[in-house]
Amino acid sequence: MALSLMRTGAGVFSPPSPDRRLSLFRRSFSTFRRRSLRPTGVSADSRVNLKEMEFTELDKWVQSHGFRTGQAMMLWKCLYGNNTLAHSHDELEGLNKDFRKMISENASLKALTFKDVHTASDGTRKILFSLEEGAVIETVVIPCEGGRTTVCVSSQVGCAMNCQFCYTGRMGLRKHLSAAEIVEQAVFARRLFTNEFGSITNVVFMGMGEPLHNIDNVIKASNIMVDEQGLHFSPRKVTISTSGLVPQLKRFLRESSCALAVSLNATTDEVRNWIMPINRKYNLDTLLGTLREELKSRHKYKVLFEYVMLAGVNDSIEDAKRLTELVNGIPCKINLISFNPHEGSQFKPTTDEKMFEFRNILVESGLVVLLRLSRGDDKMAACGQLGEPGEFKMPLLRVPQQFQVGV
Repeated sequence: MALSLMRTGAGVFSPPSPDRRLSLFRRSFSTFRRRSLRPTGVSADSRVNLKEMEFTELDKWVQSHGFRTGQAMMLWKCLYGNNTLAHSHDELEGLNKDFRKMISENASLKALTFKDVHTASDGTRKILFSLEEGAVIETVVIPCEGGRTTVCVSSQVGCAMNCQFCYTGRMGLRKHLSAAEIVEQAVFARRLFTNEFGSITNVVFMGMGEPLHNIDNVIKASNIMVDEQGLHFSPRKVTISTSGLVPQLKRFLRESSCALAVSLNATTDEVRNWIMPINRKYNLDTLLGTLREELKSRHKYKVLFEYVMLAGVNDSIEDAKRLTELVNGIPCKINLISFNPHEGSQFKPTTDEKMFEFRNILVESGLVVLLRLSRGDDKMAACGQLGEPGEFKMPLLRVPQQFQVGV
């Protein structure tokens, strides 16, 4: 569909330039942020949140109050192990009276407030949580055949990356989530759905936000998730996704044992500059060159490249051939993702027939290729559909001339 013009009465005029719209947005949105943002990880009553700590930190805190390491481990297992998943002080079973009293006086266990859950026709669940200051985040639980159930967690309220195909990106960045707010999404998923779906086996940081833009809290949260005495997810089954923040990507690969996914979505800088503005800072050569170099020292480690297929934009036969060349020499898998439309979207999904054709070219070149079909799209729970921009929206960027007919 052609891009529409703005109308006033019978007259027609061109919209303001992207730079002008971005300037207006930044001024109004910065005022909104000054009113709404507060430091993360600090509760209203200034008590420490226990889910903000890795075990070594928790142990140090417990000992600072005169208790032993063994008691710290019992508390840790109340929070994450033994099927307790304590959400309140009343659920801290097995701890002695004095220890529980100290905890209730000096610590909180709760980072999120459950608000609602929406059930899609395919069984996918979208959970809405409210934060202390009133913002809302969304978490998705995806049951699959074969006993695998995935929880898709958010790492920010909104996102600063402004990817043009993503609904969350229209929100702009409103808040980094604390480690506790991230971890508790996985804890809630287990509390709410383990009886129905069986064990929650996988975690993907593919909800609201750019995870590596909040790298300190994301690394801490993922460490808590994979702790063998805690939630005990396999590091291979905890996947952190990024749009391509190269310095943070390097740090992640050096500090974390979890899996990495890179949202690629284009085979030329011209297209990626448009649909993923982060490419203007870290282009394809820089991003892919960094991965080649960093993965040389990682044994049996494969990066997952995510590729959202946009009709007439990045789904041509030439794109498929270029993609095989771009990832040459990088241990990887390719995940082809069907685009999920949303309000204000400029794009259309690639047809199934063309997706299969695209996939076959990649497979013939020797690549491992997965097809991710839409899950939960009838409840706005699918990839790229999370969040609610509201009054403040990041601007849509200028469409390159050769694509103006296709979008």
